[in-house]
Amino acid sequence: MQYQNKFNNNTQIIGVIGHPIKHSFSPLMHNISFDLLDLNYIYLPFDVPASNLKDALKGMVALGIKGLNVTLPHKEKIISLLKETSEEANIIGAVNTIVNEEGILHGYNTDVYGVVETLMPFKDEIAGKTVSVIGAGGAARSTIYALIRYFKAERINIINRTEQTAESLKEYFITKMLFNEIHSYELVPPDLVDVFRDSKLIINATSMGMFPEVDDSPTTIPESFTKDQIVFDLIYTPLQTKFLKLAASQGAITLNGLRMLVEQGSKAFELWTGQKMPIDQVYKALVSYLTER
Repeated sequence: MQYQNKFNNNTQIIGVIGHPIKHSFSPLMHNISFDLLDLNYIYLPFDVPASNLKDALKGMVALGIKGLNVTLPHKEKIISLLKETSEEANIIGAVNTIVNEEGILHGYNTDVYGVVETLMPFKDEIAGKTVSVIGAGGAARSTIYALIRYFKAERINIINRTEQTAESLKEYFITKMLFNEIHSYELVPPDLVDVFRDSKLIINATSMGMFPEVDDSPTTIPESFTKDQIVFDLIYTPLQTKFLKLAASQGAITLNGLRMLVEQGSKAFELWTGQKMPIDQVYKALVSYLTER
């Protein structure tokens, strides 16, 4: 696609900030969307170390950048630097989308929308069941919020390499959302086989297994999974992680993170442009790109 011919003095800049940032497919997704709708926007990646985060937001205002996505490791730290944040971002304690309205920076969490839209076909199966979430960062926070607010899970297990972090997140959601059936565990796979097997839904909200570390997985024990489960990995590079392959080998339903990426992106796209993203066309284009790499 050729974007350069349409850039002019009216081109709006959107971007994503994180560190590192090379793994992000958000620039490809949004630039495809801008092209399909013939919008005068461009989406750029900005590698911003944590020490430069505050200055990056000052630069956003100074340069008139219309909007930003926020990815690792900034989703939680950035919330205190914003003028206004949405209700769900406040409860979750993480922001992944910023809109610049005449110098006032508004923070949102569209990851919630991505999780909800991805899991909605399984809503009745999840209700009243046990769910295990692996991870305790910004993505895990959004996932837990969605499970409590929209899916009425009976019990949520938070599993993390550092158990104290999982324990802190457990206490956070008990306080914030008055949901008491949350339990924390250290990620020690041999000790968690029964915890995994007793879960109707297992969600990997970590970067374990993301390219190029494709041999990594939160568990390498096939017996962690059963044929009655739904296993959701938020990673989309590769589309089939080792984690999902193991789950599929036991007959579980598996979901990768690409649908979530597109759905959360569509909500951010609408906040920035006021228009609907052509979701189906964008999804097909990304699947084609990822399978041909």
